[in-house]
Amino acid sequence: MPPAPWKLFRTPGGLVAEREGACRELADIDLDAVFAARSPRALLERAFARGRALSRRPARLLAPVQSQEVWAAGVTYFRSRTARMEESAAGGGASFYDRVYEAERPELFFKATGPRVVGPGGRVAIRRDSTWDVPEPELTLAITRSGRIFGYTLGNDMSSRSIEGENPLYLPQAKVYDRACALGPAILIPATPLPPETEIRLVIERGPRRRRVFSGATRLAQMRRGFEELADWLYRELSFPNGAFLMTGTGIVPEPHFTLRSGDRIAIACEPIGTLVNTVI
Repeated sequence: MPPAPWKLFRTPGGLVAEREGACRELADIDLDAVFAARSPRALLERAFARGRALSRRPARLLAPVQSQEVWAAGVTYFRSRTARMEESAAGGGASFYDRVYEAERPELFFKATGPRVVGPGGRVAIRRDSTWDVPEPELTLAITRSGRIFGYTLGNDMSSRSIEGENPLYLPQAKVYDRACALGPAILIPATPLPPETEIRLVIERGPRRRRVFSGATRLAQMRRGFEELADWLYRELSFPNGAFLMTGTGIVPEPHFTLRSGDRIAIACEPIGTLVNTVI
């Protein structure tokens, strides 16, 4: 049996690690130290042994990011390819997404700096100049400064489909704005990679009675590209002294008639990481 995985939480009081039901404060390390370590698991072992025991996990959690940049990969699932082709057909950009799905080089783009990332329970936003907006639930890689994948978290890549669909060159405006990126609730640090059958689920609820207006699920096995391949392309000619997060694309895309509204509750779940919940402002 492989060793039990770690869950690493960022709280207002610092880092908290959880393993096999035991919770401890890690007072003498921060996330930057974890991303800089040659072996994050070994660093956690030492810090956990010195940490103060907690009776339970703190209720308030912050986004599990410090000085790391957040990047994203696009069109890694067939469903995403199809949706991007549909939204870009009127603007003449449909073929771009078909070609990048089949190409050797993946689509990679910058998403957010650490201070711009929304945490669990926080509020994400839709652009005021957009008419068609969706969340994109994505498994997100935690990568050390040397380029090694050591953990996973959940990401919400908020996207304006109306702006990106108008012209693919508008992608930075469709993807990068205030409250457009959420991460959490924890960084899962397992001894072995997540299996292909790992499922990601999305539920969107609306109104005071939390009426379900969309739900969907996908599995990692449906990805066209592997995690190591994506991380290699990201680090190929770009250095990350504090490590990086890489969103790996989405295989869950709401129907074309759907758009987010203010007040919607977005829940992205993946066991054993947990559930990332955010509300739209």
